[in-house]
Amino acid sequence: MTDPLGPDIRALRKSRGMTLQELATALDRSVGWLSQVERGQTTPAIPDLARIAEHFGLTISFFFRSAARDASERGLIQRAADRVALGDLAKGLSEELLSPSLTGGFEMIQSTFAPRAKGRGQQTADREDGGVVISGTLVLSLGEVTTTLQAGDSFQFKGRAYAWENPGDTPAVVIWVISPPIY
Repeated sequence: MTDPLGPDIRALRKSRGMTLQELATALDRSVGWLSQVERGQTTPAIPDLARIAEHFGLTISFFFRSAARDASERGLIQRAADRVALGDLAKGLSEELLSPSLTGGFEMIQSTFAPRAKGRGQQTADREDGGVVISGTLVLSLGEVTTTLQAGDSFQFKGRAYAWENPGDTPAVVIWVISPPIY
């Protein structure tokens, strides 16, 4: 498991605006137990970890993403081989968490948008997004503004509703930075 297991669980909970009580209730566990997990004082059993992952729409492998690495790297370095896919390109969007932990002020994600896929992003007033298109074409709509971005183009916005579309025949790849972390 990653060393920042507890802090990552706390970051996931807070990014969803959940209290300790709400998550503990959803997991059928006590607030005390969850608090100890988040502070690294106890390690959840695999079934509990699976329920936590499922609750946040992740696979359990998310929590094991750097388990084979040297302990000194955990939470600091994310190796390409250890990335965990989130989402499904067949459904239009696949993402890989590039950040080694969720305990910082931002997270980095590599988003791959399937050809002809469309979607909407989730946004809150305090969330800030930015990114750069690595390959392909991405149409980004921010309220009344719609723009077509190509490889090398970048963007940044805060607290705005947004939608995206890949109008091309090839996947569009974007490195996305989000503050505060949402995964």
